[in-house]
Amino acid sequence: MSWRIVTDEWRLKLLAVGLAVLMLGAVAFSQNPPTSATLTKGIVYADTTNNPVVLINAPPSVKVTVTGLSNQIAIITPQNLTATVDVSHVKPGPAQKLNVFVSSTIHVNIEQPAPIVVDVDTVTTKAVQVEVKANAAPGWSISGSSATCPDSSSPDPCTVHFTGPASWMTNLHAYVTFPGLVAANSTNSKNQQILLQNSNGFVDISSCSKVLTPPCNLDVTATNVRVDAVAGVTTSTVPLLDLPPTHGPANGYRITAITITPATVTVSGDPLALSKVRSVTLPAVDLSGRTSDATFQVAIPYPDGASGSVATATIKYSISPNPSVSPSP
Repeated sequence: MSWRIVTDEWRLKLLAVGLAVLMLGAVAFSQNPPTSATLTKGIVYADTTNNPVVLINAPPSVKVTVTGLSNQIAIITPQNLTATVDVSHVKPGPAQKLNVFVSSTIHVNIEQPAPIVVDVDTVTTKAVQVEVKANAAPGWSISGSSATCPDSSSPDPCTVHFTGPASWMTNLHAYVTFPGLVAANSTNSKNQQILLQNSNGFVDISSCSKVLTPPCNLDVTATNVRVDAVAGVTTSTVPLLDLPPTHGPANGYRITAITITPATVTVSGDPLALSKVRSVTLPAVDLSGRTSDATFQVAIPYPDGASGSVATATIKYSISPNPSVSPSP
């Protein structure tokens, strides 16, 4: 075969080969065109053993967009994806941005999701003694109570350990509520649920896994309760006290006197509850912008297990201008 057959008009022949390849590719892509899909994938938060932090309201999943040839996109599922958040170097603080890294077992292009924004707190454990809340039937007064952990190795009264965000530990206390009214010298009830409360209110252990990553933990969830009662009630007279106002009077003015009416109240209840009551503190009021005397009617917050002879108290604040200060010579 003569080389002239190959070399004659070689540019046209090369162009023909190129066009044939392009046509073949076009036919192939027409049968298997590029496409995309959006999948929802659960997020795996890396082990926090070496960095004991807790994420508050961290999203459980993320939407991931993948692109590729249609035959690949047609078979990809969330099971082919892995979405991970690395928390090994996360610092506690509000509104922390954390990157989500997504990979796939199928060869596709992945559009990495936007960072998630979460509050981060330090994980801590606090020991709290379980209190007993009980109400006496008419004609009876609570004289004593105790909570005993089912595990005999635990101290008496029962002490439990709560693990969770450090910010949840403020004013944390554990308690059980005795079912029904006590109308006997001694009453026992087993396996009463232990409840938690802090400065923000009730702590729902059963649902904190929806809020915290990792979830919180309470090492003992139930306790045995004993309540003792005696016939009759006890009364005591205690003073009413005021809290500092949430905001003071207007600039240039000051409080010169505080008058509480009545000055004392009679409190009734079981002897155990009254033994802890030395006074009753009234709620704080707001004096913002005040330039003259101000009077408030406030409800008297009697402690649990006690009642009072008066429902409301009057607090009068005497407000005067600050005295003028003569300049120094």
